[in-house]
Formats: sequence, structure tokens, C-alpha cells
Amino acid sequence: MKKRLVASSIAVALVGVASLSYGAGFKVSEQGAKAMGMANAFAAQADDPSALAYNPAGIAFQKGSQVQVGDTTILVPQTEFEGTTKLSPGTTVSEKANRDIFIAPTFYATTSLESMPLSFGLGVNSFNPLAKRWDAGSAFRDSIQSIAIKPVNFQPTVALRFDDLKLAIAGGFDVTYAQVSLQKMVYKTLPSSAPFTEIAGYQGIGVLGADATATGYGYNVGLKWKPSNAFSFGAAYRSEIKLNLNGDANFLATPPRGTNDTAMNYLLGSGRSSASTDITLPDSLVLGVAWKPIDSLTLEFDAERTGWSSYNKLELSFGSPLTPLNGNPDPKNWEDVWAYRFGAQYAVNKNLDLRAGYAYDASPAPNSTVGPELPDADRHNVSVGTGIHNDFGSVDLAYMWVHWIDRTVENAKETGTFKSDAHILAASVTLKF
Repeated sequence: MKKRLVASSIAVALVGVASLSYGAGFKVSEQGAKAMGMANAFAAQADDPSALAYNPAGIAFQKGSQVQVGDTTILVPQTEFEGTTKLSPGTTVSEKANRDIFIAPTFYATTSLESMPLSFGLGVNSFNPLAKRWDAGSAFRDSIQSIAIKPVNFQPTVALRFDDLKLAIAGGFDVTYAQVSLQKMVYKTLPSSAPFTEIAGYQGIGVLGADATATGYGYNVGLKWKPSNAFSFGAAYRSEIKLNLNGDANFLATPPRGTNDTAMNYLLGSGRSSASTDITLPDSLVLGVAWKPIDSLTLEFDAERTGWSSYNKLELSFGSPLTPLNGNPDPKNWEDVWAYRFGAQYAVNKNLDLRAGYAYDASPAPNSTVGPELPDADRHNVSVGTGIHNDFGSVDLAYMWVHWIDRTVENAKETGTFKSDAHILAASVTLKF
């Protein structure tokens, strides 16, 4: 009985690990300071090394060699919740997540050949960083206490330019490595039969810490067309990436208050188990158009579809002694969503640019899947930025305010409203050779 209870507890918690690692699908589009200053409306411009993240075909129109080092600092939102949870049925609670800071550096290097219309690039970035911490005694402790997702993506790319057509195409590979860690309190519904008569019901039975890693592979392609000085068009596609998550967990059982000696013999103990699952990160397609009504002003509109319907269920596979837990898929039913972005850049003079932008991003998660580990919602993004540049390089700075629309949910985890805001800072330095 004790082994089955420990195994079940670890299995339940590892389901959270896998879903949270995919919850990094809460995609971070901010992969360059210049683009972020225009709310990431950049697929048609794509005129600095961060084009590798937004539209790799853009590097074909860039001259010489460039190296860009950047950083995106995410002030993780202090999410607020008011409502009832599984641990507080019938009682309204107010909870706040802990503040946190997540730093996601970026590196891009590009070079264009003089003898032929070929360009090469290498990008190192992070599309899915995330951190969330709730108090150890919060009403969400049965779902999550802390989660950290630390991914890094490597992107080698080649681009080909057709000068007569004023067109460029590009293709590259994506190699994503991710580390995930989680801690939570494990709860289980104990029966009213002996030896659990005095403590029957939903009870906390232990503490779980878990870690998992995975490496996945994909590809990306891009197209950029500049029919005139006034217009440019861009399109980019990034494929799905399959992550084969493998991890382990340490579980320490702690008896509920009031546990009698006989029940403690069933509950006390510790255990370690392995688990694995296949998760497919979504593909994405972005289309953009940029227009220069005057030489000093550039306007761009982008629309991006993210294929979150690839996340329709989560099914774990366990080794011994957890094999009886196999064959229990957990439906997720996420949906494909669109994001719409508008950005503007004004050249004050030949060395100074001012930027601003707005974006609307829709959440892929239906109410039935929203929880404290990823309290997602449709969001408004407002950004400003600036760039100082000359023939030798540039410095770009940007700020973005992210406001999640209040999300009211009613599901098995909670009934109530989540409120979130975030602040994002970005800076990059580009050197030209």
C-alpha cells in the first residue's frame, strides 16, 4: 500500500512537470531589443541580426559581418487570484504569486559573402523561459509551489538572395534544450475505511521535487521581398519541435495531522521514480508588411498564428514500479491562436531612431486547463524603444508593458479570477565588421 501511494503521488506531480514544461509554450516573442520596441512587428523589416528569430531571410539583405549580444529581462508578474480552490472549498481566498526575475540572453552572428548572394547566421536564444513561485502554504500548494523552465535554442541558418527579383529565402535548423524543475505539495483523497477513518478526504501527504530535461529538433524557413524602397514583405515559418522529456522525482511523505499509528505505517516513506513523455511544441507562421510613407518613418503590421492545437493531451509512460499508471491520458485541448502586432519607427536623424508598438496576443488555453502554474489570458502589449547607430554598430533599448486581461475560470482546480501584469526590458549591442 505504501509503495503504491508514493508511486501515485510522484506520478501526479510529474504530470505537472510535463505540462509545465510545455506551458513554456507561453511563448516569449521578445528576441531582440529593436523588434521589441515595435511590439515585435519585425518580420518584414528584419534588418538587424535578430532577424534570425523573426524572419531569417532578412539576413540576406544585410551587408558584411555582424555580431549582436542582447538580453531580455522579464519581471515575472505578481499574479493575483481571488476565489475558491480545491483546498478552500466554499471559502474565498486571496493569493499572490511571489515576484521573480528571469533573464534570457540572446546572441546572433551573421555574415554575407561579397562574391555571391549567400549569407550565413547563427542564433542562440530562448523562446520559452518561465518562472513562477507561490508561497509554500498557499491555497495552490497542491498544484504548484515553484516552477522554473530554462530553455536554450541554437539556430544555424543560410540565406540566398535573388537580386533581380529583390527577393531572399532562408532556411535553418532549431535545436532546443530545456531544463525544468518543480516543487509542490502532493495531495491525495484518502478513503473513509480503516486505517484512514479519522483523516478521510483530500489530504496533503508529502513534498515532491522534480527535474526533467529534453532536447528537440526542428527547422525554420523565411522569405523577404523588397519590391520598392517604400514596401517590404516578410513570411516565416518555424516547425513543431518534439521534446522527449525524461526526468526523476524525489518524494518525502509527511502524515496529515491526526494520523493514527496504523495509518502512518501506510503513509510514511520516501521514493524515487522515473517518467517520460513526448510533447510537441507548436509550429508558428508569421506574415508581415512594412511601409515607409516617408523616408524617416517605417510602419509594420504582422499577424502570427501559433499551432497550439498540437497540445491536445498529455500521456505519461512510467517504468517499474509505476507501470500500472500507464495508459491514462490527460486531455488539454489547447487551440491555435493568432497574435496581431503593429510597430512604428521614426528616424530623428541618421544616428537616432525612436520606436513604439502595440500587440494583442490570444491565449490558447481553455478555461478547463487554466491553473496557477500558468494562469494565462489574452493580453495587451505596449512597447517603446530607441536605437543609436553608426557605421560601426548600434545600441538598442526597449521596454514593454504586458497586461493580461482578467481571467475568470471555473474548473477542477479553482473558481475565481486571475490578474497579471509584467514588465520586460531589453537591450542589445551590435557590432559591424
